[in-house]
Amino acid sequence: MPELIWTVPADIDGKLVRQAAMGGMGLSYGLFKRAKFHGLIELDGQTVRADEKVHAGQRLRIVIPEKENTLPEKISLPLKVAYEDEHLLMVDKPAPLPSASSPRKEQPTLENAVFVYLGCPGDFVYRPVNRLDKGTSGLMMVAKTAYGQHLMQKLLHTDFFIREYLAVTEGTLPETEGVIDLPIAKVEGATVKRTVSPEGKVARTHFRVLEESRGRSIIRLRLETGRTHQIRVHLSASGCPICGDFLYGTELAQLQGRFALHSTLCRFRHPVSGQWVERESPLPEELLALVK
Repeated sequence: MPELIWTVPADIDGKLVRQAAMGGMGLSYGLFKRAKFHGLIELDGQTVRADEKVHAGQRLRIVIPEKENTLPEKISLPLKVAYEDEHLLMVDKPAPLPSASSPRKEQPTLENAVFVYLGCPGDFVYRPVNRLDKGTSGLMMVAKTAYGQHLMQKLLHTDFFIREYLAVTEGTLPETEGVIDLPIAKVEGATVKRTVSPEGKVARTHFRVLEESRGRSIIRLRLETGRTHQIRVHLSASGCPICGDFLYGTELAQLQGRFALHSTLCRFRHPVSGQWVERESPLPEELLALVK
């Protein structure tokens, strides 16, 4: 069970335990309630109630029990770890590999790989901070604790959690740099497919064309919003679908079940330490070969 230890600062002096935990430590109400229910909140080594007061210099310790859940199957897969600490795990996901298990499909997933990598713990809970499509490769963040997931998801789509992608496309964009600003909505009657629609939600994608060759382009992209299939929909609607994208373009046999989209950079301010972390992953050779 993850444990959080925090020294009460002067500006929290006199506040209630619940205020210190949710305001100062950044715990969600659900996590605090779970710890409180199990009597796992201590102040200077003594169990305390949520309505007791804290004072500067005291040591607040909160243990968060995991929820009971069904453990994934033990399937060992190669797992390239780009960054890891007690709260977070950044992996370089291959493609095609689903990010999470699905009751509709029985196949290995990144969830199985993370479970085995962490030693198959009995209290394992899979906590992806962001997700990549099965056909997309590259950097993806998974939280090792509920606390880490809660704090990281608060950073999604802010300047404190930046993700950039590389795409190889058929054709190119009319400009070498700019923003695709087109609203995205779900296609009526479809399960996952999306489309550009005036009734859709705001969606913005920043782009920069890096290279043009053989009628194709390498484009670097950064999401300002996080709509489902946003990059794939925006590039297709702009006249240059991603190579191999079976849903928004044309499938390519040589890509073997994936398409030419890669999560190349992840930069974030660590929600616990406050330190900036940055990792990069180069464009895979099979995607680079499409323009070389």
